[in-house]
Amino acid sequence: MKTIHKLIYTEVTSAVAFVTLGFLALFFFFDLVEEIQSVSTFSADGYTLMHGLSYVALTIPNHLYELMPITVLIGTIFVMARLAQSSEFTILRTSGLGPGRALKTLLLLGFGFVVLTFVLGDYLSPLADRTGRLLKAHYTGRITVGQTGAWLKEKQTLSHFMVNVGEMASDGSLRDIQIFEFENQGGLISTLSAKSARMNEDNAWLLEQVERTQFPSLKPPAGQIVQLQLDTLRWPNRLSAEMVSTALLKPERMRTIDLFEYIDHLKINGQTAQSYEIAFWKKVFYPLSCLVMVVLALPFAYLHFRSGSITTYVFAGIMAGISFFLLNNVMGYVGNLQNWAPWLTAALPGLLYSLLSLTAFGWLVWRR
Repeated sequence: MKTIHKLIYTEVTSAVAFVTLGFLALFFFFDLVEEIQSVSTFSADGYTLMHGLSYVALTIPNHLYELMPITVLIGTIFVMARLAQSSEFTILRTSGLGPGRALKTLLLLGFGFVVLTFVLGDYLSPLADRTGRLLKAHYTGRITVGQTGAWLKEKQTLSHFMVNVGEMASDGSLRDIQIFEFENQGGLISTLSAKSARMNEDNAWLLEQVERTQFPSLKPPAGQIVQLQLDTLRWPNRLSAEMVSTALLKPERMRTIDLFEYIDHLKINGQTAQSYEIAFWKKVFYPLSCLVMVVLALPFAYLHFRSGSITTYVFAGIMAGISFFLLNNVMGYVGNLQNWAPWLTAALPGLLYSLLSLTAFGWLVWRR
């Protein structure tokens, strides 16, 4: 049985690695062609072709993370179909590889791909993505989400704050800060604008070139509006660099723990976190898609290919895998619109396709 396991693991791993390498080469070429435009645009600022190559290389871990389930599906289908076509799988079945053992063997292999996908998505991809964006921002000047910037909310004991961050510089500092302070009853207390801000380790921002406007209380006696200009101002808060990065960048590119902390921050401050909760649960369930893919590929080992072409069946399996990813993406938007439970929205495509795969596997085993 060890020989059988070694044969299947070697064949599937080699096929998955070959398919992954092909996809990565294709994405690398497309990204490099697109990045050449940035090289020509920012060449006066020192953004050379080597910097462009470095930035594109830093996008590879994210592409690898996104491609892992589909490459696992294609590689596993190819190996299972080829073993069935050459009657090798029939020999393996007569050697003791029953349906239960075959399923267990592929699930163990799939679990290895799950661990690899999790490491890529939670450690390597966020680090490479952040490094790449900061590298590009060093020459283009900023990381931003558009003209309006990113909005965050900070709730404290006596008041709450609405914070707008315009940009994140390449050194991690923030630019174009707007802070609006409100009473718990809703009255505006003060407004504050700062050219830049640095995050200290003592849960505070050090604001620079500050303009602050203090408004009088609505309760009598009425006071006057006070305007101040300060070189620096320390503002205590609980907004970490990861939270600002989450607001400025795509939540799919963040670590699972950082996304969880940001969701907790949104709930504490009474903000809607539905879309971020769906993104969080998709991050949790996405590595498990590799298990769904190997289960989806297993029925191909029980088909007979003498009367037909193997490429037709492989193409059908690839289409099934692509439909899984389309459904997975669509369910995120549908769940957000219909206000479904985030964990159910993220898990439903995997559950449906696992049930479909196991049904097909059971029917083929019973029929043949």
